[in-house]
Amino acid sequence: MVKTSPFGSVNGKPVTLLTLSDNTGTQVELLSLGAAIRSIVVPDRCGTLTDICLGYDSPGEYWEQDACFGGIIGRCANRIAGASFSLNGQEWQLTANEGVNHLHGGTEGFHRRHWEFLWGDSFVTFIRSSLHLEEGYPGLLQVEVTYTLRDGCLGIYYRAHSDRDTVVNLTNHAYFNLAGHTGGPVDDHMLTVRASRYTPCREDNIPTGELQDVAGTPLDLRCGVRLGDRLETPLLTATRGFDHNLVLDMPTGAPEASPAATLWCPSSGIGMEVCTTLEGIQIYTAGFLTPRDGKGGVRYGPRHAVCLETQHFPDAVHHAGFPSPILRAGEEYRHFTKYRFFVKTESICKRGSLVSPCPAI
Repeated sequence: MVKTSPFGSVNGKPVTLLTLSDNTGTQVELLSLGAAIRSIVVPDRCGTLTDICLGYDSPGEYWEQDACFGGIIGRCANRIAGASFSLNGQEWQLTANEGVNHLHGGTEGFHRRHWEFLWGDSFVTFIRSSLHLEEGYPGLLQVEVTYTLRDGCLGIYYRAHSDRDTVVNLTNHAYFNLAGHTGGPVDDHMLTVRASRYTPCREDNIPTGELQDVAGTPLDLRCGVRLGDRLETPLLTATRGFDHNLVLDMPTGAPEASPAATLWCPSSGIGMEVCTTLEGIQIYTAGFLTPRDGKGGVRYGPRHAVCLETQHFPDAVHHAGFPSPILRAGEEYRHFTKYRFFVKTESICKRGSLVSPCPAI
């Protein structure tokens, strides 16, 4: 079921709040500004409905504040070195909005744009046209992002095509706190990521082009770790915790058969599985999130959330050994990510029970 309501305006344009709900009690609020996730409400182990997504109470905050809360990131998520790339023998200069580099689509990336939308019983589709040379990118890019909610599983489906060769790398920048958006630091959260390698970076967070083994490093999350036990390790000092792209061990069958990541909170019992067709996942524990007021006046700050951003590798356009982010004219960009929410008790967790994979959508 989908409900719509006004959510104020930005720059003279109205913003619409769209609410998806399903038979499990799960409810997801979406905004036409940034095609953003504003809230995700799920039952905890006691059945109490809990909002597990950081967000704001007004559209102006989404427009003015950094952090990209819940927004769709594009045309290219993460970083592009030197804010430029060469394609078909031509150099394309992008907006430099992180020093000399390009980050999250530029100063007015997709998360700060108004989107058109349509909806049905269990889905909302956001649509926009990214014009040729928007933030410096070549090509008129037509983008669709569809959110679905069924049986406690939130799906995000990305589609795009362009009239000329371009670079595309889309993700969602939701900030999760499974104790609730009021829960403070996520040090007690347990995180498992099925990734045997990562992309090491220079000091400016631009990948070197290597793929290194996570074994013996704080980035080895394959057996599950308590976040607070890793966030203070020396390798993570410069990034104030996790802010790293991990190379997913892609399943041989359907992505739903083997979740890429699992996050679980012992205080609430709420858990989340992540399934995706994309090859990378940026793990970010919000170390650079400056103190600010969020929904209901709740004070957010560093380490108050975990972002699990499925995407192509950072700066992939400059590294021939990485999967390519280039979308050729006439071809279709098509990927998805699904978040399946579940609840389990601490005693079950200690016995090492496995949760079932995401149901098919």
